[in-house]
Amino acid sequence: MVKYVNAAGLEELIATSKLPVFCDFWASWCGPCRMLAPVFEEISDKYEDEAVFVKIDIDEEDSEAAAIQYGISSIPNILVFKGGKVAASNVGFVPEAALESFVKANL
Repeated sequence: MVKYVNAAGLEELIATSKLPVFCDFWASWCGPCRMLAPVFEEISDKYEDEAVFVKIDIDEEDSEAAAIQYGISSIPNILVFKGGKVAASNVGFVPEAALESFVKANL
């Protein structure tokens, strides 16, 4: 299950989660973001016991700081956080099989 967070919520998760955190940086006006949303949701359901899946809307006032902090210049952009640090990223829309491979490689 995907949770929606803001910058503060993301930072708290990164600092406290024992599981990898997959964060989808997105915006409502972004076509590829809207295409990725159901794929990200499907993958999150499959791997909910092995990782945390969150989304952060870069256009929200309390979330844009996170996009700046992590240098997000293209969306959708999925960052993987492990041990409080960025471990991997995936930019742009990808089909379910490719996203699942990315998730498996970063668990």
